Amino acid sequence: MSTLQTNNVNESPTRHVKRLQRQEKRIERLERHNEHSTARSRRRQQKAEEKLANKPVRRIVPIWLRLIVVFVLCYVALMIGMMVGYGGLGGKEPTEALEFSTWKHIIDLVVGEG
Repeated sequence: MSTLQTNNVNESPTRHVKRLQRQEKRIERLERHNEHSTARSRRRQQKAEEKLANKPVRRIVPIWLRLIVVFVLCYVALMIGMMVGYGGLGGKEPTEALEFSTWKHIIDLVVGEG
């Protein structure tokens, strides 16, 4: 008998080799299919994670309210700055910095009408 073990006595060694090659091809196809399915499941998992990451953020304080708070704080800082500048550096009464007549007088001095 030949060096290749055959199941059938009538089977030639070349037939046996071809049958083994077919079996190897089937095994390779199954392995490729398994790799493809695992890649597909990884893609599905990745899409699910992206979906969770792209969820809209529920904000406790809305953006429009934040903007209003920022503008109010800027206005308060401006008023405090004017009072400190007029009263502390100018040596006058700090509340006079908030009066309209004071600013009219300052504008008249800058423009040159006074």
